[in-house]
Amino acid sequence: MKPDIYAKSDPTLAPGEARCPGPSPRDILEADSGGADAALLAEKYEFLGDTDLPITRYTSPAFYEQEMQQMWTKTWQWACREEHVPKPGDYYVYDIGDYSVMIVRGNDTQIRAFVNSCPHRGMQFFNAGEHGHNKQFLRCPFHGMSWHLDGTLREIPCRWDFPHIEDSTFGLTELPCDLWGGFVFINLDINAQPLHDYLEVLPEHFANWGMENRYVAMHTQKILPGNWKMCMEGFLEAFHVLATHPEGLRSSGWANTQYDLFSPHVSRFLQNLSSGNPHFEKKFSEQELYEFMGYDPKTLPEGKSARQQHADNLRENLSAELDVDLSKVSNSIMLDSIEYHVFPNACFFPGIVIPLIYRFRPLGVDQCIHDIMMLKPIPENGPTPPPAPTEFLGIDEPYVSLDSFKTNRLSAVLDQDTDNFKRQWAGMKASLKGAQTLANYQEGRIRHFHDTLDRYLSN
Repeated sequence: MKPDIYAKSDPTLAPGEARCPGPSPRDILEADSGGADAALLAEKYEFLGDTDLPITRYTSPAFYEQEMQQMWTKTWQWACREEHVPKPGDYYVYDIGDYSVMIVRGNDTQIRAFVNSCPHRGMQFFNAGEHGHNKQFLRCPFHGMSWHLDGTLREIPCRWDFPHIEDSTFGLTELPCDLWGGFVFINLDINAQPLHDYLEVLPEHFANWGMENRYVAMHTQKILPGNWKMCMEGFLEAFHVLATHPEGLRSSGWANTQYDLFSPHVSRFLQNLSSGNPHFEKKFSEQELYEFMGYDPKTLPEGKSARQQHADNLRENLSAELDVDLSKVSNSIMLDSIEYHVFPNACFFPGIVIPLIYRFRPLGVDQCIHDIMMLKPIPENGPTPPPAPTEFLGIDEPYVSLDSFKTNRLSAVLDQDTDNFKRQWAGMKASLKGAQTLANYQEGRIRHFHDTLDRYLSN
């Protein structure tokens, strides 16, 4: 049985207003027992035009350099989690292009960010991606000059040879650094706007979802073939589920995914899972849907939806497994794929079953680093687990090869996603058309992202 994916839109609708037939995510959330989170009922979309997007925005070295100089140096970026630097003297290095930042927990417990470069001769204090613990001070490995954990000068060997240096002006270059939801953000712009203002609706929407009460249960870094924007955009829409993740067609309302363009820096998709696909010619019964989810259909209580029972099952099982009380967590937070994008490169999922955090960082024009963290709720009994060590994957190494992913179905889904990129990147470079033609609604977040990018590049 084939889904009815070729239905034409209503010709009376204005450009950008077309939506796929069937119940909307809001309809499904409002029908859930216990109601829905107010933030998930919010909707904001606007038609941003339908002009083609030039492929040179991805392939041009000159465009890449413009991004590095005018965008990456002006935006707030998630660098690490607070638990990566839990004690005074702990440090974590965040790199973006040629820029390198060290995040340091001071003796006063404050977290600060400094340029990872010695004021003397430019030597890096720490290697790219390095992190460690229990530093009493920050010492340059080249000549031994050192600074206190708050960035002030501590010692200069052969001080007699530097009479021209004033201690008060020879500190480390400190950068704006702030916290939200357990994440440490940095900005390379000394005069950056406050983080809370930059995040726009994000703090309000996440207020009851407890991201600060989670820990890093898994962290992977994989090299992807292709420009960072191209790879990131593969995760900004659910349109690709049809061809890339066909095993999810029966229970996922992929084409009815809701896309919200809240503000220049924040967008969202909300894809209902375990709700059934409204695009099949035949409407599946609740018992059939329940079977698609891996259950015995005879065990579905009469009058109860498959989505509701699946959510109830997960609440009971995961509450015991994670040692947390999930009894008041909404169906949508339990089940659905909910992704907020924070410009330029971070994606935050507040869900329980899909608790992922993404980050995409460029490695030149044609490769990027894809960071994935899985955040689990902190157990209510016992100590907070330490953050998981980072596992590294090359371009040709699949997620299913990792032990940490062996029992997680998300590994196969991620491999399906990332397997696309080599061919997409080759196709982009081979294109004679020289442009992408985007869907008005389902790919609106991609156009929204590029509109915001242009705001930075035009300044």
